This record gives sequence, C-alpha cells and structure tokens, in this order.
Amino acid sequence: MGAPEIILIIIAILLLFGGKKIPQLMRGLGEGVKSFKDAKGEAETTTAKE
Repeated sequence: MGAPEIILIIIAILLLFGGKKIPQLMRGLGEGVKSFKDAKGEAETTTAKE
C-alpha cells in the first residue's frame, strides 16, 4: 500500500465518522489491543509454568 491509498483511507474514515468520533475510536482500539496483549502474556506465563 502506498501513500495515496493510505490518504484515501484516512479521508474515507473522516467522512464516515467525523472528526469528533475518531479519538474515541482510537482510544477504544488502544484499550482493546492492550487487553489482548495482557491476556496473551498471562496465557504465555500460565503455559510456561506447566
């Protein structure tokens, strides 16, 4: 994917969600990724102990 495609995707997201919703979406996405990483690390330590 090149720069023009990325710019087009960003413009489409702005048009769909608006400027005010994007920080909320990114915050929710970040929290989801963080909880996934925490659960993954916990599962790895649990399996390593066994």
